[in-house]
Amino acid sequence: MTRLPSVARRAESLLDAAVVSTAPVAGGDVSTATRLRLNDGTTALMKSLPHPPDGFFRAEAAGLRWLGEVDDGAPAAEVLAVDRDCVIVRWIEPGRPTADAAVDFGRRLAATHAAGAPAHGSAPGDEPGDGFIGRLPLLNRPAGSWGEFFATRRVLPYLKLARDRGAVEEADARSIEALVGRLPGLVPDEPPARLHGDLWNGNCLWGLDGRVHLIDPAAHGGHRETDLAMLALFGLPHLARVLAAYQEATPLADGWEDRQALHQLFPLLVHAAMFGGGYGARAGEVARRY
Repeated sequence: MTRLPSVARRAESLLDAAVVSTAPVAGGDVSTATRLRLNDGTTALMKSLPHPPDGFFRAEAAGLRWLGEVDDGAPAAEVLAVDRDCVIVRWIEPGRPTADAAVDFGRRLAATHAAGAPAHGSAPGDEPGDGFIGRLPLLNRPAGSWGEFFATRRVLPYLKLARDRGAVEEADARSIEALVGRLPGLVPDEPPARLHGDLWNGNCLWGLDGRVHLIDPAAHGGHRETDLAMLALFGLPHLARVLAAYQEATPLADGWEDRQALHQLFPLLVHAAMFGGGYGARAGEVARRY
């Protein structure tokens, strides 16, 4: 049993409970993660960062609460405390992916999306504003339509960032820019859904309780196909069962499978801006496909 004094003291100041032990948790790309055991028997996870951007952890906490408040929706990590430099959530004991959990997740994700949002681009919280995707700012100002939102808050800002960082070739950038004006005609209009916003496999925690729990959101109002496209981009165990259960609960508009790559344009540009590699070229290929 170990106890990191500085981490324990910080957690105790927020939780008003004694920390019995601490243990590092591997896997975080942005924050330092620590498992906490409290004297009341509670186990928690603390994510911390010495000098985070303003509102970094508060945006995460607001997103978790917003997603988690949906009756019969996909469960989200329960926020126990949040401050400028950290967030503490109740520990979720990991399990293994199962077909039954996948079916349950598909139905619950459909309920979460159906809970809706005030507008495309609206963000949760008492003081909603821009959020974060990884360490990058996530522009969340509301827009009048999904096409306007996706173009001006998702595609163009991250195309500019990727271009400025030399992560996308000019020919690919021009292909993406040419696509922007056509976006409204390519995706059926729907009321804004309540999105996780960064729903790749790593942010779907398969719990020992047989449910998939949402973690690390970039939550906002948007098109529900976006979350599903993100699941497909980086893969999810039993994805076919998740999608079948989702479709049974709230059917998607015809052609949704053909539109997956279009919704993936945004995460590809984010990855190009953050990591370089071949993500910029993949985004260009997607744009030319449409």
